[in-house]
Amino acid sequence: MKHDGEIMEILAAYDLTGSLRATAELTGCSHHTVARHVAARDAGRPIAEPAPRPRVTDTYLPKIEEWVEASKGRIRADKAHAKLLAMGYAGSERSTRRAIAQVKAAWRLGHTRVHRPWITEPGMWLQYDFGDGPRIGGVKTILFVAWLAFSRFRIVIPLRDRTAPSVFAALDRCFRILGGAPTYVLTDNEKTVTTAHVAGVPVRNQQTLDFARHYGVTVLTCQPADPATKGGVEASVKLAKADIVPKETNLRADYGSFTALEAACEAFMDEVNNREHRTIRRKPAAVLAEEQLRLHRIPETAHTVAFGVARTVPENTPMVTFENAQYSVPAHLLGARVFVRSHGTGPDEQVIIVHHGSAGPVEVARHHRARPGSPAIIEEHFPGTRTRIPGDYAVKARNAGEAEFLAIGEGARTWLVEAAGTGTARMNVKMAEAVTLAKIAGAEAVDRALGDAALHGRFAHGDLASILNANIRRTTTHAADETRSLTQGTSAWAGLGTEPAPVKEQNR
Repeated sequence: MKHDGEIMEILAAYDLTGSLRATAELTGCSHHTVARHVAARDAGRPIAEPAPRPRVTDTYLPKIEEWVEASKGRIRADKAHAKLLAMGYAGSERSTRRAIAQVKAAWRLGHTRVHRPWITEPGMWLQYDFGDGPRIGGVKTILFVAWLAFSRFRIVIPLRDRTAPSVFAALDRCFRILGGAPTYVLTDNEKTVTTAHVAGVPVRNQQTLDFARHYGVTVLTCQPADPATKGGVEASVKLAKADIVPKETNLRADYGSFTALEAACEAFMDEVNNREHRTIRRKPAAVLAEEQLRLHRIPETAHTVAFGVARTVPENTPMVTFENAQYSVPAHLLGARVFVRSHGTGPDEQVIIVHHGSAGPVEVARHHRARPGSPAIIEEHFPGTRTRIPGDYAVKARNAGEAEFLAIGEGARTWLVEAAGTGTARMNVKMAEAVTLAKIAGAEAVDRALGDAALHGRFAHGDLASILNANIRRTTTHAADETRSLTQGTSAWAGLGTEPAPVKEQNR
């Protein structure tokens, strides 16, 4: 194929000679080549433009265009090729792919969405969305990402789930980081925000309306399946996931705890908000200081929905149920209403219980995640109570005879419990006998004897008296010194073999 310089030489030689063959001899090419370029110039076509040739797909172009229009540019070339073969098409699949690509490109030119630059206003718009976070302890986490439109300030908060309490708690923290709330909050059509669509109009969740009324904001949603409506936060989610979630591209190690993930999010926010943004050519943190003047003030206390799900403490048991497990609360909250939510994930997951009283919201308990059937209990929540163990009976007198017996001492109580456990017969008679012996021998000695009887399992009739007599100790003692010995003497042997002295009869 001739390049432009050679073609210009051919045309110049032809203008000079006016002969096709003479020009061919001068330029070293065929006179047919000279004729073709001269004819193209005379016809007004661009120099060196290839002459159009018919293609095998030209006959089927109307049908291909029909398929592309009906499928909104989504039909696949292999499916179109199969349809063409059924219609008698003799071309290759490569030719079909070229024709499909050409028709799709032309169709997209007429259906391209034109985006107008969004001129933001300070203090007006906040967008938020979610991204898949890393797994911690095998449990998946969620990244809550918020983007303040004017200052381009980004906020990333890790969550355990996307339930209403978790989302509203993240929004409350987001407002407090920004130093105020904007006029509008834009997000997707999730169940926490939109319950349904009627004639294309979203029906708001009542919890969302209560939350928005508390903070003085208006929650709006974008069109379904239209991420371009909130492109700013979509880009922020992509950036956060690329930096925070461990991947081969960032070589970040796995997180050992939820606390480590929170620290990584804080470091990410410090980095992106304190470097120059390529659009506004300023640091978002510096622009936020100016935009805060346009943000309106938020209440000192968070909305109760942000505290979690509501639970009522029973009247007699300071325990609440959350996700099929039980958790204790202080006893003074019996019958009160509390809010329960979970925080974190994996080994660091905690269940937080908040009570909203006259003095505002107060965290009253924090537990580790409990399993169903194994309640989480803090002993301080049960003052003045003791754990009742089967077999640990409270010994309490019910009549005068039992009171007199138990008054002997701790040994009497032990004897009563042990004797009852062995099925001793006629216990009342034996207890009355012990009371009588206590009046004669003293309560201390009888109490000791009762304790010995309980220790050795002697509960028969007469055992108490026998043990009591065995416990009586001698009061006369003998001591040896330098003048006396405890060795038995021999004076008694002197009387052996002698007549005993006669016994004198007394006068009557």
